[in-house]
Amino acid sequence: MSPPGSSNSDSEARSHAPAGRGDAPLDTAVWRLRSRGLWKDAAELLTPYAEDDASAALKRSVILTERCMYTSAGWDAAEDALRAAEALALTDAERGATACERGYLAYASTLLSVRDRADEARTALGRAAALLAPGSPTRPLLDLRRGLISQHLAHNPTGAQAAFQRAHAGATAQGDELLTSSTWRHLAAMAEEEGNLPEARHGFAESLRIREELGYLVGIAPALAALADVEPDPEEAGRMRTEAGRLVRLLGGVPVWLAEQLGHTEPPLDGHRP
Repeated sequence: MSPPGSSNSDSEARSHAPAGRGDAPLDTAVWRLRSRGLWKDAAELLTPYAEDDASAALKRSVILTERCMYTSAGWDAAEDALRAAEALALTDAERGATACERGYLAYASTLLSVRDRADEARTALGRAAALLAPGSPTRPLLDLRRGLISQHLAHNPTGAQAAFQRAHAGATAQGDELLTSSTWRHLAAMAEEEGNLPEARHGFAESLRIREELGYLVGIAPALAALADVEPDPEEAGRMRTEAGRLVRLLGGVPVWLAEQLGHTEPPLDGHRP
């Protein structure tokens, strides 16, 4: 069963797009749930299609891995979904896209101190690089994730900067707005580390603007908090942090790491939230 508006021929291009952001009713419904942090509900909508469609299976995996990153929970479900997607991947493009997701899941596990899977992350992203064609639509996402490995696991800021710049150029060229928001965010973080606060403010502001325009509610609080950290006006920075805290409370305490920073430690809800 294929989801409305999808085909196996475009599964690679769709696999790393904001899962659900599309014209088809299913895509729209999935995006609305995902953007509010209702990952389990979004994944359930895709479940009937994910049984035999590689694109739908990968989208489902993307959503459940994102839940892990925001909540530090649901690892077994994400692993099961990824294995199912890997089993359906037949072409090099599909196998490369699932390898990219495996690398990210392993990276998330390592970053959040759930289990050290750094070697698995590097190996999977290397496999993705070998499988994906040079002009593959998945390349910008792969570049972003290789940059994350360089920055946070290899502690190689030069390599991270180059990878983030490639990812940003590719995401912008493809019109992938959510990915562009992420590349702005990581380039801004690099600028902040270098002490270039004007460039950091610009990047964080662009990331926030895109997320607000997309209605990606679950990603707005982290963008606000990041921008607040480089805002020179204490009152404006305080306003941003207050708004970030309000959104974290609205979403039941996610992202969990931001909730801890802001002093909101409610356990994340894994169902319907207001």
